[in-house]
Amino acid sequence: MSRYQLYGGGGSPYSQKMRGILHYRRLPFDWIQITPAIRAQILHDGPPVIPILRLPEDNSLHVDSTPLALMLEARHTERSIIPTHPAMAFLSYLVEDMADEWVTKMMFHYRWDLEIDQEYSSRQIISDNTPGLRGAALAKAAQAIRDRQVGRMPLVGCTPQNKPIIEQSFHELLTILDSFATRDEYLFGTRPALADFGLFGQLKTLASDHTPMLIMRSEVPSVYDWVRRLEDSSGIDGEWHSFAEMRPALLDMLRFCATYYLPLLSANHYAVANGEPMVSLTLADRTYEQPTFKYQAKCFTRLKSLWVEADTPELRDVLSATGCLSYLQ
Repeated sequence: MSRYQLYGGGGSPYSQKMRGILHYRRLPFDWIQITPAIRAQILHDGPPVIPILRLPEDNSLHVDSTPLALMLEARHTERSIIPTHPAMAFLSYLVEDMADEWVTKMMFHYRWDLEIDQEYSSRQIISDNTPGLRGAALAKAAQAIRDRQVGRMPLVGCTPQNKPIIEQSFHELLTILDSFATRDEYLFGTRPALADFGLFGQLKTLASDHTPMLIMRSEVPSVYDWVRRLEDSSGIDGEWHSFAEMRPALLDMLRFCATYYLPLLSANHYAVANGEPMVSLTLADRTYEQPTFKYQAKCFTRLKSLWVEADTPELRDVLSATGCLSYLQ
């Protein structure tokens, strides 16, 4: 078959997520590091985000990592990343959504909170995205993106008030992963699922940025290595766990979703529906506030719809025991 083309950035968690999926599924593709010049050549009707996937048969361009992953599922049956058990598939969708929308706050916080990370990350991004820049020109461009991204921190909830919650959840997530992470072990079996790749995309960038990289290397080297290996898992041939074989770590991950992510989704959905500009709630016994997000309201609606399709007594029991069910009903 002809080759896909994936346009993205090394510092983009969603680009890393899609590149990992394409590698695992053994789909031929070209990785194209996006630059301002390349972006100007590939204008399309969708939002100006990365990654961008070009289809081989008609050169059409598509964005948004979750729809892209599901598009590949519809196009290719081999080496699926959706567990075959419908209940496990739903849990994978839930964890992947949490990674995309909550773990990304950890990524954004650590990247732009401390001066040492601001300096490293801004230079890395500009060095990747704008080839040929050196010296004063590179420093000037890096400062510009640094100022822009630091200014955006409150928009995504990365504020001094929310810092303890975000950092606490980062360490809790690492502890959950550390409880099982070893060679060729994943959340839903001995092969990676969509949820694993959602987590991988965010953790790959965290494992590359200065402060979180040091945390991961020193406190949970098994997780650091797990992320490193998942970058290219094309050599993995594993099996899905049955529902009865569910990892204790997956139950912990669902409790994590019920502590941090699902309450935020629910409160945000209510705030958006009522035209409120801010969402405020208690997460892990702390007050959390951020501007409302219409996209996350869509995420909540999608999860509730997927839950209706997957609803079974055994799944209901697991979601109830982990605190997730009340948010999804």
